[in-house]
Amino acid sequence: MRIIHFLEKRSKLFWGIVGFILVAFLGMVDYETGVELSITLFYLIPILLVAWFADEKLGLVISALSALTWFITDFANGLVYSNIMIYVWNTLIRLGFFIITNRLLTELRNALRVNQKSARIDFLTGAATGRYFYELAQIEISRYQRNKHPLTLVYIDLDDFKEVNDRLGHITGDKVLRAVIEGIQRQIRPTDILGRLGGDEFALLMPETGEYGAKQAISRIHSGLVKEMLRNGWMVTFSIGVVTYLKVPKSVDEMVKIADSVMYSVKTNTKNGVCFHAFDS
Repeated sequence: MRIIHFLEKRSKLFWGIVGFILVAFLGMVDYETGVELSITLFYLIPILLVAWFADEKLGLVISALSALTWFITDFANGLVYSNIMIYVWNTLIRLGFFIITNRLLTELRNALRVNQKSARIDFLTGAATGRYFYELAQIEISRYQRNKHPLTLVYIDLDDFKEVNDRLGHITGDKVLRAVIEGIQRQIRPTDILGRLGGDEFALLMPETGEYGAKQAISRIHSGLVKEMLRNGWMVTFSIGVVTYLKVPKSVDEMVKIADSVMYSVKTNTKNGVCFHAFDS
């Protein structure tokens, strides 16, 4: 996985150079082996690499270069046909094969990326899915084991959201959820992780955030969300549990469970409030 990640981070220029070098190398090998030994399959290697890790346009360039190189090596090796147009025909057929391969691989790559994104991003709100949130949170736990900086986990539940769906319909309910996520995202840092854990339940993980920073940020977020709901005439409020982990549990499940219980104390008492808690045991 690390190798794949490294390759995906390389620039188009890098892959253009790699593709050119590989095609040139294959051309030399093709010339040295002569017309009796075919290395047709190996011409696909630079095309596959460039199409997958760069883009389709650069893949087309490498496809054309591969077809041209194949033509040159055939000609240099003295391969003679009954008509010169056969050279052209064979080159076009090879180019067509390379272009189709390039196109199919690009479509496969795009489909896989769409599937990965849908598995990671909630299609309605744009927040991380619950599964992806847990993955990212586990990474932050591992980071905590190295630097021991505090983590803050925020559990957010929408009060009376069901009544909005029942009275105003699910389209309005979807608008409420999107507005909540947009309101939170405007207030958080790029390093913070916002996920949708359930229908109207969200979690916000704030790395390297202590009690004071958490109180400042979440109080501001809560106030902004309430104002946004009132402005739109949506009778929705927010029960929020905020846990700053001075000592982080080993599992994300345990972290979420603790924050959920803190949120629930607000939900069962006053609603529309924030409860802060420091966890150090």
